[in-house]
Amino acid sequence: MSRPAIRPKAVPSDYYPVTFTHSHKQQQSSRSLYPTFLSLSDTLKLQSLHAWKGLVAAFRWDIVVTTVRSDPEIRSNVLKSLLLNTVSLTSIYMFDLLLHPLLRDHPSWLHRNVGWFYQILWLLPVVGASLYLNGSWCNLIAKRTLVLQHGTRAAQQQPVSYNGLLNTLATSAYRAVMVFTSVVVSFAIGSVPYLGQFASFAFMCWVDAYYCFEFIWVARGLSLSRRVRHLEERWAFYFAFGLPSAAICTWGSGLANAALFALMFPAFIIMAMHARPVPQDPYNPTSAARDSPDATRYPSPLVPIRIPIFSVVIWLNDLIVRVLSVGGGSGAKAAKGHRSALSDGAEQAEEGAGIELSPVKETIRAPTAPKRSTTATRYDTRSVSSSATRALNNARRKLD
Repeated sequence: MSRPAIRPKAVPSDYYPVTFTHSHKQQQSSRSLYPTFLSLSDTLKLQSLHAWKGLVAAFRWDIVVTTVRSDPEIRSNVLKSLLLNTVSLTSIYMFDLLLHPLLRDHPSWLHRNVGWFYQILWLLPVVGASLYLNGSWCNLIAKRTLVLQHGTRAAQQQPVSYNGLLNTLATSAYRAVMVFTSVVVSFAIGSVPYLGQFASFAFMCWVDAYYCFEFIWVARGLSLSRRVRHLEERWAFYFAFGLPSAAICTWGSGLANAALFALMFPAFIIMAMHARPVPQDPYNPTSAARDSPDATRYPSPLVPIRIPIFSVVIWLNDLIVRVLSVGGGSGAKAAKGHRSALSDGAEQAEEGAGIELSPVKETIRAPTAPKRSTTATRYDTRSVSSSATRALNNARRKLD
């Protein structure tokens, strides 16, 4: 007698335990949450494209010519800046190319030191006045260019108050300190053997780009930490944008380089106003080109997203602000409460937090029960008694 064949039964869909299906779904969700990265070659291509766009934005002289020709206020300020900086450059190169070679080897003490008198009595005042006036003119040029781009509401001035004036003074002082520390850091980097000169040149490219874009960042309400972060996360674009100005201002003496930068500064401000820094999202640089914007593809881990370019500068600024706060006596408390983070501390000082103001003291009292007034009590009693008397009189009249 043959045994019947046993056929395998179909396994129902709900046969597997719940724990298995839950772990399988969890595996799929974990896999979908794992970040995806671009390859090294694609990331380098993107950074090269960003640098190329920055270089193109720094050569838009057609925009400069069109803007200067279209508005008389911009044209007037540009011409004044051009004239004053031309006088400064002529004075500098007259000394470097004519007076200094002729009087360098002269035996007379007066002839040997006439260069110092020329620099102290003429050159430094002219260059200093040129830089100061050029800064005010560039501010007017930036505001007018912003109005031409976005209308009058974009550059509308806020009402001036006491705290606003203090914040403005603190911002200007911090900006001057930042310019000084940037120059110091540039000279310090340049003294490093072998790669120091190239690193100093690259650093000055970013510094020049920062000051060209500073006006539009301030107009958009960006604090110092957000400005620095914006530049450091788009380092390729801003390096290429600052490359032409840094290259022109490298080959002369210190005063000549400063005068050259002041001469070109209005033009680069106008170009910065019309530039569009890329990428829009440094952590997802291909988001604009992909079909699904929700899919995030990070750059390759071998290429940094953010380079801490201004970390040393901001650290020096924080140090100077702390020293000045402690030296001021009343600012010691502000120095003790200064935040440890570099960018946050810089933002705090830039916004005027480094200035110690005497706070308005308010006495907070515990809520107490309102006291009953005896006058009010008497008034209530009288009103009640008069009402009762009136009611009794009416009742008597009806009875009569």
